[in-house]
Amino acid sequence: MIEELAAAVARGDSVVLATVVRTSRSVPRRAGSKMLVFADGHTIGTVGGGAMEHRVTLEAAEILAAGRPRLVSYELLDPSAGDPGVCGGDVDIYMEPYMPIPTLFIVGGGHVGKAVGELAHWLGFRSVIWDDRNDLTDELAGNDAIDATLSGEAGAAIAESSLTANDSIVIVSRDVALDVEILPLVLETPAGYVGLMGSNRRWQTTRSKLEEMGSTDLDLSRVHTPIGLEIHAETPEEIAVSVLAQVIGHRRGG
Repeated sequence: MIEELAAAVARGDSVVLATVVRTSRSVPRRAGSKMLVFADGHTIGTVGGGAMEHRVTLEAAEILAAGRPRLVSYELLDPSAGDPGVCGGDVDIYMEPYMPIPTLFIVGGGHVGKAVGELAHWLGFRSVIWDDRNDLTDELAGNDAIDATLSGEAGAAIAESSLTANDSIVIVSRDVALDVEILPLVLETPAGYVGLMGSNRRWQTTRSKLEEMGSTDLDLSRVHTPIGLEIHAETPEEIAVSVLAQVIGHRRGG
């Protein structure tokens, strides 16, 4: 089982390791039994089969969405009361998610974008910076704390990054026109966090233009703006701390 888990992590799969950690009385599997549950629902191994295992699979989907481990307990006594079995015992299962390194996709390679990318790298994210100015991306390409740089057409760069709900997007672009161009593309992704730098006035201008283009309130409610926690940040590095604190808080359910 450990070999299968290691292989899944190496492939970049999202997977939950479910381990029976405590049992009492009659149960189908004893402590130490393990099962892997993948994002598409397929499994390797077993923690007991039947209705209980089906519930574990459903729990795994929630755990992958939240990105946090969970201890679940089942009584196997009375199906008419909602129990997933009739063996007569009870079981605790610890469910731990293993997910790919999260990507922080940064739109804008200026001073703030660079600072956000560098801090994100040191915090364990895969930092990717896109900018339509090749001179900036060429300069950033030699930075060991920036994992990847992209230029060219924005939509192609976003598609190439294959962003998931485990990933975040930070927009620190130079003007409203670029925000208006980029945001519809960003909001087509399942990224778990979308943040936009700028004043409230700039956001109102951007929002009005996006609404004219067909963006809905539901779409735009995903955008965190003004970006970051309010710590009276001034320098690019301080702004990066503010931004990453908000990203991490969002990922932790704060």
